[in-house]
Amino acid sequence: RRPPPPVAAMINDAGENIDLYIPRKCSWTNRLITAKDHAAVQLNIAHLDESGVYTGACTTFAIAGKTRSMGESDSALDHLWSKKKGEVGQHF
Repeated sequence: RRPPPPVAAMINDAGENIDLYIPRKCSWTNRLITAKDHAAVQLNIAHLDESGVYTGACTTFAIAGKTRSMGESDSALDHLWSKKKGEVGQHF
C-alpha cells in the first residue's frame, strides 16, 4: 500500500508560511473570496493618534463582490469599523 501524499504546505526553515496564494475571507460574510472575484475589495483603515496623525498601524477589511453587488458594503464597513475602533482605541 502507498503512503498518503504529503500535505501541500509551503513552510520555510523559520516556520513561516510562504504559500503563493492564500485565499481571503470576506470580513462581513466570512465567505472565501476566490481568485476570480474581481469585484472584491480590500481596504486598509489607518489608525490615528489624539492629534490626528497617522501612527503607522492600520486595520484591514476585505469585502466580497457579492456583498458589493447587493449594495451592502457601505453599511457592512460602517458596522465592522464601529466594532473594531473600540478595540484599537479610535474614539474620535
